[in-house]
Amino acid sequence: MDACVMIWNTRPQMRSYRFEGHKDAVTCVQFSPSGHLLASASRDKTVRLWVPSVKGDSTVFRAHTGTVRSVSFSSDGQTLLTASDDKSIKVWSVHRQKFLFSLNQHINWVRCARFSPDGRLVVSSSDDKTVKLWDKNSRECIHSFCDHGGYATHADFHPSGTCIAAAGSDNTVKLWDVRTHKLLQHYPVHSAPVNSLSFHPSGNYLITASSDSTLKILDLLEGRLLYTLHGHQGPASCVAFSRTGHFFASGGADEQVMLWRTNFDGVDHSEVLQQKPASGHSSDTQPPAQESGAGGQSSQKSPGAGQQDSVPAALASTLQHIVGQLDVLTQTVAILEQRLTLTEDKLKECMEMQRQSVSEN
Repeated sequence: MDACVMIWNTRPQMRSYRFEGHKDAVTCVQFSPSGHLLASASRDKTVRLWVPSVKGDSTVFRAHTGTVRSVSFSSDGQTLLTASDDKSIKVWSVHRQKFLFSLNQHINWVRCARFSPDGRLVVSSSDDKTVKLWDKNSRECIHSFCDHGGYATHADFHPSGTCIAAAGSDNTVKLWDVRTHKLLQHYPVHSAPVNSLSFHPSGNYLITASSDSTLKILDLLEGRLLYTLHGHQGPASCVAFSRTGHFFASGGADEQVMLWRTNFDGVDHSEVLQQKPASGHSSDTQPPAQESGAGGQSSQKSPGAGQQDSVPAALASTLQHIVGQLDVLTQTVAILEQRLTLTEDKLKECMEMQRQSVSEN
């Protein structure tokens, strides 16, 4: 690992930034809510606050006595939260750049820590197989969720703040209610440890990244696997939605960062529910379709008229699903073509080097 922080601009012909400063691998990065600061955590036991500009100025927080696994801003951007292999979670003032207090009850590495949307709670996940909920003001642990069969690798709050999701090395994702502490949903959808997860800003979807090399999109309203994405060659280590929810990015052990476009905005959940096959078997590889426009039909229509109108609506929805699948296939083929080109270029370089070596001998 090169210990650098990279910032890409998604607009064409815009330059990227490469920031150097950490002495060991970078484990986590996050922009502040305003976008004016970038925080990074590292195996060098420090956290850096960067100004994302050409200069790339940074401030160092001598944060922990072990690898810093996670860094996260509060929703107002005033506070920073870090989690470390030293088994602690620390809270910092961003503007004063000052340590405030620690949360200490985990008995193994802390993989992740996040603020609730209102900033009053903190959730943390640890290799001690627990997910803990903390009160920021009292600095006390409110509850420990011990349902995971393996390490708790990642955790985050739902955008509403009413529940949390946690990923585990037991290949599962679980959602709990933060008030009743009851298990709400359980998704054993991966075949290897789940390394990361992210809620869509609408709160209706959750995306996960796993060591089985896949990303999976879960429909939280229906409680089912909606789509499986293949792109990384090797473990998918992280994934996150953009703040608007129009995109999400994923990173993997294949040294690739992929940017994906979503099409959730037009989903009509009432139509999805109405158009389920009669057998009850639904496709797990079906991307969300655009709104078909069939919803909201007047109840004053006669039964015969309603049946005649339902056929075109169902057909339109099916066609939109097919178009969505073709879009994803097109993107996948484009990625494979790019990788094939890179492989061919590397092969040509190796052959050229071999020829030069033979000629020199």
